[in-house]
Amino acid sequence: MLTDRMMYNALLRKDSSFEGIFIVAVKTTGIFCRPTCSARKPKFENVVFYKTSKEALQHGFRPCRMCTPLDLPAQSPDYIKKLIKEINANPSKKIKDYDLFLRGLEPNKIRRWFKKNHNMTFQTFQRMMRINNAFNMMQSGEKVAGSAFDSGYGSLSGFNSSFKNIFNEPPAKSAAMNVINIKRIETPVGPMYICGTGKGICMLDFTDRRMLETEFKELKKYFKAVILPGENRYFPLLEKELTEYFAGERKTFTVPLDTPGTDFQKSVWETLKKIPYGKTVSYKRESEMMGKPSAVRAVANANGHNRVSIIIPCHRVIGENGTLTGYGGGLWRKQWLLDFEKENL
Repeated sequence: MLTDRMMYNALLRKDSSFEGIFIVAVKTTGIFCRPTCSARKPKFENVVFYKTSKEALQHGFRPCRMCTPLDLPAQSPDYIKKLIKEINANPSKKIKDYDLFLRGLEPNKIRRWFKKNHNMTFQTFQRMMRINNAFNMMQSGEKVAGSAFDSGYGSLSGFNSSFKNIFNEPPAKSAAMNVINIKRIETPVGPMYICGTGKGICMLDFTDRRMLETEFKELKKYFKAVILPGENRYFPLLEKELTEYFAGERKTFTVPLDTPGTDFQKSVWETLKKIPYGKTVSYKRESEMMGKPSAVRAVANANGHNRVSIIIPCHRVIGENGTLTGYGGGLWRKQWLLDFEKENL
């Protein structure tokens, strides 16, 4: 259990691993902050800790203007949201550095944000969106030339070169290719990546998960596909249901899933979906639910390979003695989700 002293020491260190675990309120100023706030640190006797910003507000404290504790963790700035919305609405449009200057935006700042949050520069992000748009047009029966020019390419040779660099095949062979769409979304427990195929959601995971690159490689290998930023037919439903979940209004999900794995892994994931909202079971109990009471370790390993967080609720599995164990998104998120679900039963 976290003590006030442990949380205070985390505050002094500005420890980002405690984001979402607690909010600190300062009695002498009437202000509450995130654990990572860069403001001058108060004395221990002058602070009180809460689980959420809502609790701090209910006790009469005001949000800090410096660390903005009411915002979602790692929330995208409004100017970033506007850029992404504009590109989604018109993937063929090219926003150059000079265009950013005209909007009062610093190109280097934009480039750094995209590099940090999408692992690519803003210009690369735009190119990937154009390629994805052209690919979708060709999949719908459009000719290569029309798809290229309608997606903002000035020459067919330039499009062919860009396409081959990404797919390792010319556009003429696009009918036999697959794309996994990826999008970054924001939630109360931090930003997440969602990935979708033509059949459903194949990944929903936290952007700071250590095994993320391995998950991407596995998906690309299984589906024989390229991962490209862009919208997917299942993303709107997923985002709607996640919003309802985090509002305490949804306990089950209906969005289709496309989750590759072994037969055993799939049976484990199906068992996870049978654990009721707001309840927990041990790994041993989960294995018993599958009729495999001696396969506790194998079941735990399959849980660890779950790529669809929250919807396939591996956070509801705990140790035999009731302790929290093994969660790819971090134990603080596991605790947050469990507490949240119990409060909204």
